[in-house]
Amino acid sequence: MSDKQRIGFVGVGLMGHGMAKHLHGAGHPLTILGHRNRKPVDDLVGRGAKEAKTPAEVARASDIVFLCLPTSDHVEAIVAGPDGLLEGAAEGMIVVDTSTADPSSTLRLGEIAAARGVHLVDAPLTRTPKEAEEGKLNTMVGCDETLFATLKPVMACYAENVFHVGPLGAGHKLKLINNFMAMGLASLVAEAVTAARTVGVDLVRLNELVSAGPVNSGIFQKMMAQAIDGDPSGLQFAIRNARKDLRYFNNMASEAGLFGAMAPAALQTLTLAVALGHGEELVPQLVDVLSEVNGAKT
Repeated sequence: MSDKQRIGFVGVGLMGHGMAKHLHGAGHPLTILGHRNRKPVDDLVGRGAKEAKTPAEVARASDIVFLCLPTSDHVEAIVAGPDGLLEGAAEGMIVVDTSTADPSSTLRLGEIAAARGVHLVDAPLTRTPKEAEEGKLNTMVGCDETLFATLKPVMACYAENVFHVGPLGAGHKLKLINNFMAMGLASLVAEAVTAARTVGVDLVRLNELVSAGPVNSGIFQKMMAQAIDGDPSGLQFAIRNARKDLRYFNNMASEAGLFGAMAPAALQTLTLAVALGHGEELVPQLVDVLSEVNGAKT
């Protein structure tokens, strides 16, 4: 009989599949919830995972349940909705939300879970599905020291770097700040590319200049790969998801009473792209969306 914690996983999509694969590969008994995309589910079941029909069923089979979901609304429904995790959870079960979520929702849900004897932990991710499949993600964890000591070796199955960043909510707050900087810069580069195309600056020359100076960054390089070569694959993050994250960041800043001009501007850029039907495209393709809006040749 395995002495490893029993793991549940809800959300075995682009990121979750690789994470769940590595947890199971490290010897953890794995129960997953069915997913609209059957390919990752069938792959994990083929490796020996069990498939559950409801979140409550996942909870009954698990000591730790990981969530990797699109929005806080999805997280709340899976945890506290009908047939949710809390309906099947034993006292002491740990729920780890690796989604990029609204911290105010996380804190409310943490109180609801605690009243049922369940621990909620936030542990959002950085890096891409490629690193998820390789077991080399980064994660920032919000919980107390005791829970972190329990979770760190488990998270190390799929994460190269596991950072304890504070109490519950700290991980989601840090992730939103990180994503604001990333998507703010992506929006800025998209505007710069549009300007270059409009006034006749060669994008190759722009790339050479910036790459040799302090303005260079990973985000700049990923955006320019689309601008020059039409390759958005370096940043596999949909524009609609970027908009969601910027909306959460703006909500967090507003609740904190902060003034800022850049976050609302970046949110409006992403909102425009979604409104024009580009939500399913990847963030680097924002360079072409803004160029189209401005009548610049791509």
